[in-house]
Amino acid sequence: MITRRTALATLAATTLPGSFAFAQDETITVPDMRLGNELAKVTVTEYASFTCPHCASFHANTYPQLKANYIDTDKINFVYREVYFDRFGLWGAMIARCDPSKFFGISDMLYKRQAEWSRAGEPAEIVAEMRKIGKIAGLSDDQLDECLNNQKMAEAMVARFQETSTADEVNSTPTLFVNGTKYGNLPYAELAEIIEAELGS
Repeated sequence: MITRRTALATLAATTLPGSFAFAQDETITVPDMRLGNELAKVTVTEYASFTCPHCASFHANTYPQLKANYIDTDKINFVYREVYFDRFGLWGAMIARCDPSKFFGISDMLYKRQAEWSRAGEPAEIVAEMRKIGKIAGLSDDQLDECLNNQKMAEAMVARFQETSTADEVNSTPTLFVNGTKYGNLPYAELAEIIEAELGS
């Protein structure tokens, strides 16, 4: 898990070039991103980082089946929480959250193309590749500029990450919780078995 000190160091190097002013009394909330049925008997929470190769593997192999069989059928409440190991993961989350209705679509593309954008070179080149994903999803350059340069949102996102990951004792990714019970990176068969037990099937 990223510590408070390293999180603050990450944040210090996060904002893209430019000067921006924000109201000091502005309160920003960072909601959990959810899919499925919020009233479902079973809640599956995933902690993941866009820069984590194991998370990309989970989203390529396990998540599609989880979505088809449990999320899209409203059998579970799925909660996704970002983990920020570095500024690139935070930038990706800022782009994904730029339009909440596009969050999961952008997240899917960030994971699918992780090997491409994460190896693009310098930070400016990496964020340029991330921006391409945002534009494919329908975000404009103005929207991307506004989201990526929103320092207050970045601070709120890091604070929310620190709060939830500390409370849940998350120290690696992906980390899964099924109705509050903590698990590591599970293959689909094992995850489905746990979910079925919670559903009472």
